[in-house]
Amino acid sequence: MQERFTIAGMIRAHAAERPQGEMLVCGSERRSWSQQFERSCAAAQALLDEGVGAGGRVAFLDRNSLAYFDLLFGGALIGAVNVAVNWRLAAGEIAGVIEDSEATILIIDREYVPALAAVEGGLAKLQRIVVIGDEGDAASLDRGVAYEAWLQDRPHDDPGWRGGEDDVCMQLYTSGTTGRPKGVMLSNRNLATAVSAAGDTFRVDASTVSLVAMPLFHIGGSGWALCGMSRGGRSIVLRDVEPTEILRLIDSEGVTESFLVPAVLMFLLQAPTLETTDLSSLRNIFYGASPIGEELLARCLAAFGCDLTQVYGLTETTGAITALRPEDHDPTGPRRHLLRSAGKPHDFVELRIISIDTGEVAPPGEVGEVVTRSALNMLGYFAKPEETARTIDAEGWLRTGDAGYLDEEGYLFLHDRIKDMIVSGGENVYPAEVENALLAHAGIADAAVIGVPDDTWGEAVKAIVVRKDGAEVTAEELIQFCHGRLAGYKCPKSVDFADTLPRNPSGKLLKRELRAPYWEGKRRNIG
Repeated sequence: MQERFTIAGMIRAHAAERPQGEMLVCGSERRSWSQQFERSCAAAQALLDEGVGAGGRVAFLDRNSLAYFDLLFGGALIGAVNVAVNWRLAAGEIAGVIEDSEATILIIDREYVPALAAVEGGLAKLQRIVVIGDEGDAASLDRGVAYEAWLQDRPHDDPGWRGGEDDVCMQLYTSGTTGRPKGVMLSNRNLATAVSAAGDTFRVDASTVSLVAMPLFHIGGSGWALCGMSRGGRSIVLRDVEPTEILRLIDSEGVTESFLVPAVLMFLLQAPTLETTDLSSLRNIFYGASPIGEELLARCLAAFGCDLTQVYGLTETTGAITALRPEDHDPTGPRRHLLRSAGKPHDFVELRIISIDTGEVAPPGEVGEVVTRSALNMLGYFAKPEETARTIDAEGWLRTGDAGYLDEEGYLFLHDRIKDMIVSGGENVYPAEVENALLAHAGIADAAVIGVPDDTWGEAVKAIVVRKDGAEVTAEELIQFCHGRLAGYKCPKSVDFADTLPRNPSGKLLKRELRAPYWEGKRRNIG
């Protein structure tokens, strides 16, 4: 593990080597490496005064902002663990993540204070709530204080924490198969390995101008942000994904690299300002988090005039473990079929396909579960040893839950999901969570949730439900019912009604049988 590629080591090294070099841009705010280092030191001192030490959890709830980096780097300077909370969740879901993380400090933007106020009483572990806003916003909460006042007059002294390679530095949340959130514990070694690969594999360097567009509560947001800035380049942070603004920033800031999900690429192609935008600075667009169609890839290559690199990975693998490199993007050549693949594993990543029936290593071309082993594999799920053991075996192989095969050259082709997870626009949705919400409705006797093809989002959430005798519930009513309990992206986009749902003798829903008619004729059974 190279210390300069840890979160704390990165800010220390570049603040010393290029203090006046521009590090971060967000809206009208610009910061140099030394300015960000000072802000991070102030945040570290504030956290120490609140009793947060090594291993303490610090929760952050806001859209993309520079305050996130104050706490990410500041926490790392004292060995604290950053917990970025998905702001798209419903209030009860947000409370569940904060409670599960055992965070004692929450930094929250004023926009989310009303949602927090509804559940604040149940968050007994929180000792301080720091509100990004004015004193009035903070005064509405018990334990509240305004963010800038909280940082004001703090010394800019580096607490000096170094930590070990297996110390947790970041905890990102992904939904569990039963709907209970799981905190993915990422270590200094995990992040240092990923950041090191950014230069070795993706050619990120000091000239990189990185656009950070994806939400920072995702590994595709926070992980990419760290990779993009790892060699001392500039990072342009976008608060919200807005295609016209993305194009404007590429032009005005000279963006060279970014990570985007396929849905955002599609929106960029539809943006009215695309033809008048100067895209000449672009060198590489990384894309992933959900599958992409060959036609969309071909259009992107023609429109953006830069390299494209597909990456595949999980939060549990600290992001990318495979890459389909630019030289493999040839929509008119003899190897066009590679556009359907997720590329090859990095040199330091072991990847196998194991038979779902026997657990033995499958030969090339045979579909099985994708398993992987490398220094990118998470330490485990926070406070969930049994779920960790089900995911990572005694030899360190991590089960991805994805089905696929390797061809003779070692390219990975994803085929299906062994677990029922739906990926819609890069967001993971576990059907059990949505089914539980639907079954809470008084008029529903049974429910199944599946992913169906969607041209924009890859997959859309569909519910198939059985009404109770005499109930006259409508599809729209059920959709709105879910919106009161779940994040919007988890809610069904459509509802079908059935007399019964197919189940096996033990009562398990036959999801593949339900999915089959919608995926007929598709090359793969995922979006």
